[in-house]
Amino acid sequence: MPSRDLLSRPRRPRRTPGLRAALAAVSGVVLTVAAGCTAGPPAAAPAPRTAPPQPAFRQPRELVARNGALKVRLVVESRMVRLAGRRVRAMTYNGDYMPPTIRMRPGDRLDLDLVNRLSEHTNLHTHGWHVSPTGDSDNPYLHIAPGETYHYTFRVPGNMAPGTYWYHSHAHPNAEPQVFAGLSGAIVIDGLDRHLPRGLRGVTRRLIALKDFQLDGDAIRTQDIDSGAPTTRTVNGLVDPAVPIRPGETQLWRLANLGADIAYNVWLEGVRFHVIAQDASPVSTVWSADTLLMPPGSRFDVLVQGPPAGRTRLVTLPYGTGPDGDSYPGATLATLVSSGPAMTPARLPARFAPYHDLRGEPVARRRTVTFSEDAGTGRFFIDGRLFAPDRIDARAKLNTTEEWRLRNASREEHTFHIHVNHFQVISVNGRPYPARGGQDTVQLPAGGEVVIRMRFLDFTGKYPFHCHILNHEDRGMMANIEVVP
Repeated sequence: MPSRDLLSRPRRPRRTPGLRAALAAVSGVVLTVAAGCTAGPPAAAPAPRTAPPQPAFRQPRELVARNGALKVRLVVESRMVRLAGRRVRAMTYNGDYMPPTIRMRPGDRLDLDLVNRLSEHTNLHTHGWHVSPTGDSDNPYLHIAPGETYHYTFRVPGNMAPGTYWYHSHAHPNAEPQVFAGLSGAIVIDGLDRHLPRGLRGVTRRLIALKDFQLDGDAIRTQDIDSGAPTTRTVNGLVDPAVPIRPGETQLWRLANLGADIAYNVWLEGVRFHVIAQDASPVSTVWSADTLLMPPGSRFDVLVQGPPAGRTRLVTLPYGTGPDGDSYPGATLATLVSSGPAMTPARLPARFAPYHDLRGEPVARRRTVTFSEDAGTGRFFIDGRLFAPDRIDARAKLNTTEEWRLRNASREEHTFHIHVNHFQVISVNGRPYPARGGQDTVQLPAGGEVVIRMRFLDFTGKYPFHCHILNHEDRGMMANIEVVP
């Protein structure tokens, strides 16, 4: 059974059914018992419905840096796309609901033209990147107006951590509808191979990008979004694709929640996830879990090994975010199809990458940051204030370490995220947390608290921290920090 650790393996929500019942709900299995008899001939059986064929797994195309540079043109527009077996209107990058993956190496340069063909402003955020938050780099305060083209220049540091990142709209106060309608895609920074044993450096890699949508007629809903309403879950824009693997084969999966609001409680039947990076921060010690809690924005790079021949479901189990939050039902995300000649399972590493533990750092300042909400008005607050883009809510000095107590005064979970720098989780609800690496998202328990430490490295300027449930961010749960020399 999953442990109670909120950060790695989720707490069960109240009134969650047992595992067997949950799996029945995921599969849509209904058991009926017939009793008695009826006079006369039986009613004619309805004609069987033909199930749509299961789609083959596929990954979005990749835009790969060459000779230290990559030039990208992303056109943002509303388009009709093929999704879940029907034509629907979505917001797209280059005409795709599941847009291209940007793939680079530490030290590369990205020149990106964002062309806005929407009827509202937008922008682009490279989530998790340790780059400048100002000017034409990862500046979330930009408003790119309809009809405008904006040129971004990102200089990826040579020490950028390898792993899975993502890009998405950060256009306040329209981040939720734009991401929910499709404006999110994956980024991969290569380099995890150098920490893997030589025999695992050429294994198959798969992006498992989780996105979800609801329809309003023939369009993805962009107004009055209720994340607790019936929602279609997709992997790389596909509903329940068949993912091939050989028995015993080791694959590297890049699990990424690229959605706006919904948490995923991911479980692969009978197969454990061996985590080598979390939020694009390689771990010091490889750790294993049967379930992974993935709030919006979170990512895990994991090793999985093929089960015996047959079909195995990748599911999201039922999950609740608290008395005032949402209850998400279970759903099948994909089907792992194990076939072909069996392989001898590789020996997996125990130690992985070096990590600087901030528990030994001198702390320049301690802060308490409180997340709260007014359920009656649907407003969300940090330290009792709604977001104001021009207000500085906190100042920190470059190259110092701070400790933040993230207090959740509400009756639902919130997902803390800060731009530019990773942080280390120190404790959850007063219990020490055995961090194996950094993170850029963490789930705050309802009515509880999480203590983190972070070091403000390399970059000065203003950037936000916020709840990454984008409905909460858009409705006020965001604040600004300014890092000064």
